[in-house]
Amino acid sequence: MALIRLDEAQLAYGDLALLDHASFAIEEGDKIAVIGRNGAGKSSLMRVLSGTEKLDGGVLNVDSSVSVNYLAQELPPADETTVFDYLTDGLAALGGLLKRFEHLIHSELDDADLKELERVQSAIDHDNGWDFQSRIHTALEELGLDAETTMGSLSGGWRKRLSIVQALISDPDVLLLDEPTNHLDIPAISWLQQLLQRTRSAIVLISHDRRFLNEIASRILWLDRGRIINFPGDYEAFLTGREEFLANEERQNALFDKRLAEEEKWIRQGIKARRTRNEGRVRALKSMRNERKARVDVKGNVSMQIDDTQKSGKLIAELEGVSYAYEDTPILRDVNLLIQRGDRIGVIGRNGAGKSTLIKLILGELEPDKGTIRLGTKQQVAYFDQSRAQLDDNQTVADSLSEGRESIEINGQQKHVISYLGDFLFTPARVRSPISTLSGGEKNRLLLARLFSKQANILVLDEPTNDLDIETLELLEELIDGFKGTVIVISHDREFVDQIVTSTIFIGDNGRVYDYVGGFDDLIRQHGMLWSDKASFSKRDTDVDVEDVSSAAANTDAEAGSEKTETNDQPTSKPVKLSYKVQRELDQLPKQIEDAENAIAALEQKMADPAFFQQPHDDVQKATGELTDLQSRLEGYYERWEEIETMQS
Repeated sequence: MALIRLDEAQLAYGDLALLDHASFAIEEGDKIAVIGRNGAGKSSLMRVLSGTEKLDGGVLNVDSSVSVNYLAQELPPADETTVFDYLTDGLAALGGLLKRFEHLIHSELDDADLKELERVQSAIDHDNGWDFQSRIHTALEELGLDAETTMGSLSGGWRKRLSIVQALISDPDVLLLDEPTNHLDIPAISWLQQLLQRTRSAIVLISHDRRFLNEIASRILWLDRGRIINFPGDYEAFLTGREEFLANEERQNALFDKRLAEEEKWIRQGIKARRTRNEGRVRALKSMRNERKARVDVKGNVSMQIDDTQKSGKLIAELEGVSYAYEDTPILRDVNLLIQRGDRIGVIGRNGAGKSTLIKLILGELEPDKGTIRLGTKQQVAYFDQSRAQLDDNQTVADSLSEGRESIEINGQQKHVISYLGDFLFTPARVRSPISTLSGGEKNRLLLARLFSKQANILVLDEPTNDLDIETLELLEELIDGFKGTVIVISHDREFVDQIVTSTIFIGDNGRVYDYVGGFDDLIRQHGMLWSDKASFSKRDTDVDVEDVSSAAANTDAEAGSEKTETNDQPTSKPVKLSYKVQRELDQLPKQIEDAENAIAALEQKMADPAFFQQPHDDVQKATGELTDLQSRLEGYYERWEEIETMQS
């Protein structure tokens, strides 16, 4: 049964047709992902389906018995509304009754109040509302939130979770979700996946998280040049289907253009030909001309390249015993890290764990409360800041990049600002627009344009995937793959992390930092999930200036100084690829072992001479101490070699 049907839908903003006679239907049990470039009209389509935006033409049919809940991208306001009241707001009139009931039972009641309580209870009975009250309290218990907690005391991530619960609490027939993974950390995304896999609601969602799409979607709607094209299957199946579709479209267009050229040649023939020409053929030619004129060609891709520069020094940063706290809240404890040139590191942890704080310590932007940080030389850092603090809303797009200059230098050559920004899909008109008018995706593309206009040997990317369409994400992955310098990235996008990093820094809830070989999937294969879904919601976090500080209960091994967590019983599925740093360490070990063995042999031979012990006592003590140190170092080399070999097995 079709719950919602769209027929010959038309929607345009100015000259841009977002829906051009597009049609599709939402059936019971559908799990649909809407894919398309930024600006293709995905969010507009969701607003049309929710009834909050009107079509220019065509018909939207929604059965009168079908309930539809729409979760937009925007976060709920951080106001004084309690979380209980916020959740009841998703239940329309029944929510008002439940809200009033909760208020009355927690108040001192006079006779009038008792009568009102009786009336409210009767109305809730009539609407079978107690089940929904139970659902709300159960949800709050699972989230670890008190019903009287205010929305203003919660971070963006927690308000996002509550908005998801509000959308689901009424058990709608159709659930429309616009970028539901935004503001969520990896445990919360896992929690959301489980909720959506269990719900009976038909789902239509927009997301740039490819791993999430593969887990949820059973059908893909591709919004392309005003058309809605249906692809059965998950995201991986869509990629194959889209490639075949575009290849076939290109072949058909080439045949059409060839035939049109032949017809144009015929119409231009001489007088004799025109005397005998077929009027039907002329009408067909006019129709072909109109068809070609109306064709919307495939748009270009974002074009990015990094302005390479000289190599940095071998050392990027070395942290020894580093701790950092915000006011009285410990964020990082006793961190020991070595980052070297060429490393590609993913920083993972739940919201508030201290990921951005760690980056700022590594870059020298913050001073540790305890411990030492040694930074390398010749460092040129390009930094992508998730807060978009680098952007001034009052500037134009062009001025934000070039500070009023008409051209900028890229790889030693001058390039016009409009041409360079065109590589990032900004039209000349958009280039002159103020930043305040840009969408989230456009702002992120501008940040990338600024990032790649700089010479850099270190890329630091703090949540670069937010608001980017999937095609731009994949291009960014290719670009980073070809970058010869050092990469440090914070991201909750599991697919993105796995595609670009060779080692992972995991920040536990206890403030400890653990360093592992490989990406997110490798981390899970080696050590199991270092957090549980239940722990994700055991405490609420609050906003602070440095970063959201989470007081979530730790499921990670909290033993001081321990770098080991309880391993998963399941065997490793495939050999782990060593990080650049560990591989280089392995390559150097044979030479280090040989040098240590030679030094030990030379010292032992020297000590075998009877005259050796005729030296002053201090000289003998110094030599024997040196021998002990060499033997200990050699033993350490062999242990490390065995440890690295075990990683690969």
